[in-house]
Amino acid sequence: MMSIPDNKKESWKEKILHEVTEYWINVIYLTLVFAAFTQYRRFVLAAHDITYTNYWVAVIEALILAKVIMIGAVFRLGRGLEDKPLIFPTLYKTVIFTIFVGAFTFIENAVKGLWKGIGPMGGLAAFFEKGTHELLANSLIVFASFIPFFAFKELQRVYGVDKIRTLFFWRRTPESVDGEKRVEAV
Repeated sequence: MMSIPDNKKESWKEKILHEVTEYWINVIYLTLVFAAFTQYRRFVLAAHDITYTNYWVAVIEALILAKVIMIGAVFRLGRGLEDKPLIFPTLYKTVIFTIFVGAFTFIENAVKGLWKGIGPMGGLAAFFEKGTHELLANSLIVFASFIPFFAFKELQRVYGVDKIRTLFFWRRTPESVDGEKRVEAV
């Protein structure tokens, strides 16, 4: 029989494992999305004989953005429409987290300016030198990538993580269409 402190320790281990797993799933998803757009940028620039080799930007951005998303979740951003049809909390969280990422990016560039010795305003000036078209395009990419991301998160919230994993990763028979019965791994 386990004592209460052992149960508490185990729950902390489980919580840490859950958080780390969620973080890396978020990183993988975001890396794939950003890598696709990075490759697209490379192709577009190659058509104009411009070499683009910033492939690691997608991974770095995904590592940062996954942590920003988890910080937003800790602050319970986007809560409030959970009792509505799933399209509402999905789009609401997409908008809220896109704004949150934009605010974080703004602060990040001010800190970069301090780090580089040009001051926070210098960092922000360098950020805005990209131009409105690139800033809007980056915001649109984040927004578009968040729609399926938060739709999946909402499905997990409503149906439970185990049910969604079963539906996505286990083969089903006609008798187990509801996803309850695991038949064989894919």
